Amino acid sequence: MDLYHAREHLHDLANLAARLLAGHRDDWLATRLDELDAGDAGAILAAGRDLDFTGSLAGERDKALAYFEHNAHRMRYQHFKSLGNVRRLRRGRSRLQAIGQRLKLSGMRWTLAGATGIATLRCLDAGHRWDQIWQRPRSQTAPADLVSLAS
Repeated sequence: MDLYHAREHLHDLANLAARLLAGHRDDWLATRLDELDAGDAGAILAAGRDLDFTGSLAGERDKALAYFEHNAHRMRYQHFKSLGNVRRLRRGRSRLQAIGQRLKLSGMRWTLAGATGIATLRCLDAGHRWDQIWQRPRSQTAPADLVSLAS
């Protein structure tokens, strides 16, 4: 779950609660964004449930909170940052959109397995992790014409 998308959902929830929060909306949102960065979906859910909506607004609040409830296991952003994936979190959505656009070019036909495979390879390449998956079997040697070029 990319951080940008989760932040959008928090902004939407803060906008929904703007009247309830009155002049405290920005502070409320800043605290929730900090909780999101820390990967604390539970705190976001608790703060959202404390918003005292009635009627249809309560239903909209519950729908907005369902996003965080169902995706909490994917929102371990502090853990991801500790693994060095900060850049990936910030640009996750734009990379996925770029891959999606390339997969949809004119004349392209992909099976789900083929699209998944190529998207995975592009993400690994973009994350400079190509060496983690690229392995030449030990029994395979470079073709003679490539060996002579290297000499």
